[in-house]
Amino acid sequence: MNTVGIRELKTHLSRHLARVRSGARLIVTEHGRAIATIDPIETPDRVEWARAMVAAGRAQWEGGKPQGCRPPVATAGGHSVSAAVLEDRR
Repeated sequence: MNTVGIRELKTHLSRHLARVRSGARLIVTEHGRAIATIDPIETPDRVEWARAMVAAGRAQWEGGKPQGCRPPVATAGGHSVSAAVLEDRR
C-alpha cells in the first residue's frame, strides 16, 4: 500500500489519481498519521450487453463509429415523419 502526504497529493494530484486509476490504493497522511484512503472504484462494463449480442451473432460491429440512420422516411406530403410529429404537437 502506498502512502502520500497531503502536500504531495495536492501538488501532484493528476499523477496520484493515475496510479489509483491503474489499481493502486493510496493512504493519505497528515503529519505522518493516516487520515484517509483513496481506492479505485469498481465500475460495471456499460456495454457488456452489446458485446454479448455481437458474440451471439445477433449484432455486428467492426469497431468504428456508428454511421447513423438511413435517410429520413418521407410522408405522402413530402415532409419527414419527424416534421409531421412536430407539426401534430403544435
